[in-house]
Amino acid sequence: MRLFRSDDLLGIAREAMEFILEASEESHPNEYMGFLRADDARKLDIDRDGQVITDVLVIPGTESNPTSASVRTHMKPNDMRAVGSVHSHPNGVLRPSDADLATFGQGKVHIIVGAPYGWGDWKAFDNEGKQTTLDVLDVEVPDEHFFDFTQEDIDRELDDERRTDRGFLSWFR
Repeated sequence: MRLFRSDDLLGIAREAMEFILEASEESHPNEYMGFLRADDARKLDIDRDGQVITDVLVIPGTESNPTSASVRTHMKPNDMRAVGSVHSHPNGVLRPSDADLATFGQGKVHIIVGAPYGWGDWKAFDNEGKQTTLDVLDVEVPDEHFFDFTQEDIDRELDDERRTDRGFLSWFR
């Protein structure tokens, strides 16, 4: 059993990169912003020490417009899987602005995606704003069972509530 994860970042799962490109395009003409999260490579059946970016965390209350995106930092969880950030530049410029550099302090890698949001329309940067390489890896990303329930489970729970709860105002009767 390993107590500490390797800090080596091996790349980003193709599925995560596809999500980023689609989310950036859907947010256009506004900026898109999220935080990159990684899993241990061995969990993804890669026989190497290191991490692979597998998903993007979007913070509730993130506000964006065509020239910026801002996150309510108090909403950002202290996440052991966090490895960096991603945001889009609707103007297509693939280099960090001064404002971007001010946010690059946390994490190893920061992705900027530019319009028109295709496979060649993104670059990765380190926390100092220097361009870096980030390989796109074809790995099977495990399904997180965060929402591990069915519609039948929801219906059953709602029925149970209706039978036991007569509503907020029932005590007035």
